[in-house]
Amino acid sequence: MMIRQEIAISLRATAVTLVLTGLLYPVLTTGVANLLFPARAQGSLIADERGTVGSELIGQPFAREAYLQPRPSAAGEKGWDGAGSSGSNLGPTSKALRDRAAKDVERLVRDNPGASGPVPAELVSASASGLDPHLSPEGALWQIPRIARARGISEERVRSLIEGRVEGRDLFVLGEPRVNVLVVNLALDRTFGRPPRVAGQ
Repeated sequence: MMIRQEIAISLRATAVTLVLTGLLYPVLTTGVANLLFPARAQGSLIADERGTVGSELIGQPFAREAYLQPRPSAAGEKGWDGAGSSGSNLGPTSKALRDRAAKDVERLVRDNPGASGPVPAELVSASASGLDPHLSPEGALWQIPRIARARGISEERVRSLIEGRVEGRDLFVLGEPRVNVLVVNLALDRTFGRPPRVAGQ
């Protein structure tokens, strides 16, 4: 008799917890989020004339010269895999990490001959998620000469476009100023036109 009572109490507690935390709470929070922040609640999706092209919250690869290029990604086997979001877990003493960073620095210097100053560290270091959609303003501005040359426009026009899209600190104190790579690249295409594809890119 006592065991039956214990089982009945456990089943009731499980059912109430399931309804409250598994159904009512998610429905309530989703409804409030959709009411107050509809774009963010739906994934902060970005669309252009082709339809949805990505999210403000998830980075994606850009390798062409005419675009702002993001940080490297260690997410998934080939990088930029949203289902395999992670860092490389390689430490500062890792030879594999040093070799990969050295190759990235070599490539960046070769592909950005007009850039001034050393390669920004963030352009050779992956984020913890491997899907960071942002660069610092310095990391973005360092790439201006390459983008301007590839698009056949002045560096001042590219600089103005990037600087006009620098996001400030959240609530004026949290985080650092940043640039969303996808937002800037879409703005580049809208403002200056989509560059022709080059074989191998």
